[in-house]
Amino acid sequence: MTVTGQDTLNARRTLTVNGASYDYFSLKAAEAAGLGDTSRLPFSLKVLLENLLRYEDGRSVTVDDVKATASWNGAPSASEEIAFRPARVLLQDLTGVPAVVDLAAMREAMLKMGGDAQKINPLCPVDLVIDHSVMIDNFGTADAFEKNVKLEFTRNKERYEFLRWGQKAFSNFRVVPPGTGICHQVNLEYLAKTIWTTEEDGKIIAYPDTLVGTDSHTTMVNGLAVLGWGCGGIEAEAAMLGQPISMLLPEVIGFKLTGAMTEGTTATDLVLTVTEMLRKKGVVSKFVEFYGPGVDQLSLPDRATIANMAPEYGA
Repeated sequence: MTVTGQDTLNARRTLTVNGASYDYFSLKAAEAAGLGDTSRLPFSLKVLLENLLRYEDGRSVTVDDVKATASWNGAPSASEEIAFRPARVLLQDLTGVPAVVDLAAMREAMLKMGGDAQKINPLCPVDLVIDHSVMIDNFGTADAFEKNVKLEFTRNKERYEFLRWGQKAFSNFRVVPPGTGICHQVNLEYLAKTIWTTEEDGKIIAYPDTLVGTDSHTTMVNGLAVLGWGCGGIEAEAAMLGQPISMLLPEVIGFKLTGAMTEGTTATDLVLTVTEMLRKKGVVSKFVEFYGPGVDQLSLPDRATIANMAPEYGA
C-alpha cells in the first residue's frame, strides 16, 4: 500500500540522519503553502493532520479535508468527516482469527476467478496477539505457566496450525504466541515504533506510528505518544485492506496535570481519580490530551496506566 498521495500543498521534505535520507510531510511546509497556523493544534490533531497531508489524493482525502483539520477551533463538529489510515493494525485472537479466515476465503475466491491468490495480503502491517482465549488450569506452582501454555496448544491445535499457515502465507502478518503477554502490553513493549518507515519508489518515507486495535485498551500505547484506539473487527479488516477509517473530526479535551504524586500514592490512585473527573466532565468519543508540568513527573508505566483506562471514561 502506498503511504503518500499527490502532495498538493508541497509539504514533502527530506531529512538526512547519519547519512540516510528520509522523506516526511512537514506541517511547517504546508503552512508556508497557505494552510494556516498549525502550531496551535493539539498534538493528537497534528498527527491526524500529517496523516491527511500524506494521503491527500483528491478523492478519499481532499485539500479541503486538510484545511478543515488545520482550521480546527476547538468547537465540536458534527459534520466534518475525515479519512484516517492507521500505520498498522493490532488484533487479539477472538477477532483476529476470523480476520485471517476472511483473508483465506478471499484467496479461495480469487483462485476460483482465475486470479493470483498470492496478491491477497494485508496492505499494512498486522500483528495478532493470542491472549484472550488462554485459560488458567494450573496455578500456585513454579511450572503452572508452562503447563497452561502446553494445554492451550493441545486444546486449540487446529487453530494454531491455521495461524502458523497464515503467518507463512500472508505478507505483512505476524502472530505473537500465547504466553507472551496481554495484547496491549505486548503492543507497548515490543510492537510500537513511535516512528514508522516504509520504502516507496526508492525513497524511505518516515511518519508517526498510529494504529487501531480490536481490544478496547489499545489506547494504552498513547502513553508512549503513539496515537491508537480500539475498533470493531470490521473496521480493523477494512484498515488491513487499505480502506480508510471514516471519523468525525474529534473534539479534544485538555487535562492539565500539575505537581507530583505524594509518597504512598500509586498510578492506580491517580488513574481512578482522573477517571472519576473525566466521567463527570463527559468525554465520550472525544480525544483527551494530558499536558502541564505534572506530565514530566510521570514515568512511562504511569502514563500508560492512565491511557489504558481511556475506555472507562469513554474517550
